[in-house]
Amino acid sequence: MISAGFIQPFQVIRTMTPSLQHAVLAAKACDEFRGKEVVVLDLTAITAIFDYFIIATATSGRQMSAIAEEVHRVMKDIGSRRYGLEGQDSGSWLLQDYGDIVLHVFTEESRQTYDLEHLWGDAPQVDWKKLVAELPVMESAEN
Repeated sequence: MISAGFIQPFQVIRTMTPSLQHAVLAAKACDEFRGKEVVVLDLTAITAIFDYFIIATATSGRQMSAIAEEVHRVMKDIGSRRYGLEGQDSGSWLLQDYGDIVLHVFTEESRQTYDLEHLWGDAPQVDWKKLVAELPVMESAEN
């Protein structure tokens, strides 16, 4: 808008892609179930296979399962289908594939062993905690 010869500043409204929304929701669910060091890696410029990795550390196999179940519940509620589940019997890592996002939950030792943050070191980390406030109100897919 132009007023009195000056260009008025305007606010750029950034909208999150559905895959980023899914990643932020998954990270939030991990955090709410006391996952530690929850990280979201943006892989959109690196691979076309998936958009985001969500990585979290659990202190026990039971917590790992609880985190994974909660993320699955959240993704199911918004209509995101799980395509794969791996490692649920390992006790040290668990992977859930939702197509656009992939959840990795590790024990501390396994997280250090797999070191996904280093392996995918070119991927920027998303400040998902900041983006939680920007999430649109989502209704359950069952509604």
